Amino acid sequence: MGKIDLKSMTLEEMKNFFKNMGEKEYRADQTFGFIHKNMCNSIRNITVLPNGLKDKLEEEYTISNINIIKRYDSKIDNTKKYLLLLEDNNIIESVAMEYKHGLSLCVSTQVGCRMGCNFCASTKEGLVRDLTSGEILNQVYATQLDLNTQVNNIVLMGSGEPLDNYDNVIKFLNILRDEKGRNLSYRNMTLSTCGIVPKVYNLADENIPITLSISLHSPFDEIRKNIMPIGKKYSIMDIIKACDYYVNKTNRRITFEYTLIEGTNDRKEDLEELIRLLKDKLCHINLIPLNPIKEFDKNSSKITNVENFKEELNKHGISTTIEGKWALT
Repeated sequence: MGKIDLKSMTLEEMKNFFKNMGEKEYRADQTFGFIHKNMCNSIRNITVLPNGLKDKLEEEYTISNINIIKRYDSKIDNTKKYLLLLEDNNIIESVAMEYKHGLSLCVSTQVGCRMGCNFCASTKEGLVRDLTSGEILNQVYATQLDLNTQVNNIVLMGSGEPLDNYDNVIKFLNILRDEKGRNLSYRNMTLSTCGIVPKVYNLADENIPITLSISLHSPFDEIRKNIMPIGKKYSIMDIIKACDYYVNKTNRRITFEYTLIEGTNDRKEDLEELIRLLKDKLCHINLIPLNPIKEFDKNSSKITNVENFKEELNKHGISTTIEGKWALT
């Protein structure tokens, strides 16, 4: 059995942990704050703890780490894509994107994915395993240390389905938000999901006002089922009802991701149904030209059609933008 990762503990869990060890509660505050404020990867480096306590901790506990294998810098903008090595030698990806409002980081939540969306390369080998909350945090810390800057926004949109790794993702969000750690506002966090409807309701009931992003990709159930297997389990109306519940609970605008695939979901009838479905909703649509992969024999919609979608949606009062950054593959 492997050692338990202190980085994956919430502050409350750490308080109970030290209490059960017979230590004072303030040791939890010290340890939690030091690990996260200093992005620490070793118990031995926690300078606020006495050596005897560190020796005791090292017997059964650890602080997880991650290594950067390679960083790919875009020649177009300041986007940086990371290949990261986990301690069990699995590899994941993160993408750092610079905007006027600061640095956004797209993180992975699983090694692989079992959702099976046709146009997504990260799901082709299936799900290997979930990431721990500490492993998700390590992507943030490795990027900040590499770039010597602060990550301002987090997007859970890398490999994996965040709501399929629900407990670890919620812990990650809570740890990152904790004022005794990194203290990043929930309003600077976005979670992207293909639409696991019961988990959307659960997320709404957490009362953490993050931005929810839904991978929609078609306003018609039959088409969505063909490109996203999750559509066979939850209908579009199931998703819309869950989104309405989320908006009512959090008062946060929903983002709908819509990858435009030529001849599949970029037709006039698709646009008209999308307008009918989302008109008067508190939402935003992010149009994404398809990033072709060899396993999916389809082309991206022509840019003139993408622009037309944007113009018509905005004309009908549905806030719409076109995604211009790299997609994770």
